[in-house]
Amino acid sequence: MSQNGLNLGKVAVLMGGFSAEREVSLMSGNGVLQALRSRGVDAHAFDPSERDLTELKRDGFARCFIALHGRFGEDGTVQGALELLGIPYTGSGVMASSIAIDKVMTKRIWRADGLRTPGWFEVNSAEATRQAFAALGVPMIVKPAREGSTIGLTKVYTAEQCAEAYRLAAQHDDLVLCEQFIRGDEVTCPILGTGASARVLPVIRIVAPEGNYDYNNKYFTDDTQYLVPAGLPEGEEEAIQELVHKAYLSLGCRGWARADVMIDASTRQPYLLEINTSPGMTGHSLVPMSARAAGISYEELCVQLLQGATRDYLDHLDHAAPAAGGAAA
Repeated sequence: MSQNGLNLGKVAVLMGGFSAEREVSLMSGNGVLQALRSRGVDAHAFDPSERDLTELKRDGFARCFIALHGRFGEDGTVQGALELLGIPYTGSGVMASSIAIDKVMTKRIWRADGLRTPGWFEVNSAEATRQAFAALGVPMIVKPAREGSTIGLTKVYTAEQCAEAYRLAAQHDDLVLCEQFIRGDEVTCPILGTGASARVLPVIRIVAPEGNYDYNNKYFTDDTQYLVPAGLPEGEEEAIQELVHKAYLSLGCRGWARADVMIDASTRQPYLLEINTSPGMTGHSLVPMSARAAGISYEELCVQLLQGATRDYLDHLDHAAPAAGGAAA
């Protein structure tokens, strides 16, 4: 039992990892680690790039806070390992994590469920990228389908830029996404919890220098403005929150996530871009900012997420083991 009455056992904060977002993950993880310790939680740093995940079981960890971003952390792989180890973890399960990391699969599901998302093409060559550019218009976004933090992203204005944009994206993923660019306000909206009772937090409007919300402006400068309250026209924030809730349920997410949305400047219609199932928790991160506007401190947020740690097959694995000597059905 901790000094504050939290009986959460020995906790591993998974951070670092193997992805292109390792640096950001270390910043997120260290922030979470200090927050949990400040509330008396027996929390320890654990970097899967330096230690085998089986050590979690060997060393008696009771649950994990996943502060990994990108591949091998946010894509269902770590979640699957923790399922097999029988250790509850924060955030979405295996299927929702693996779908949400893939922007193409995410779009297919949202489109099938009638949720608005920009037009797109999957491409596997520079020539296909040029064909997508002719269809989608100027500018066009080219990015890896399974990376985050704008890594490998290019905003394309001319057909001549298509080859280099494809080459850059393909360095990070063999699946490349060409996406219609929506001109207008860029917003993001976090959500906490599971199912119909999940709580949608305040919308944040992002105003980046020259509209360029890239990796540097996300994490390492103070030039980007984050407006919460977002200052949107009446009714728009509620409409976005409703859309985000539907998007979250559509993919089967749980625990927490953050959806990125563009608002078309001419129609004021919101378009879903993507959903992050292991959002950043750095000093520049948006979920803590939105939570603070809702009256939830960084430390409270971390504890709340940890308390919600679970597994996909919690009851099944705990109670459905065959009796000794029993025959398989």
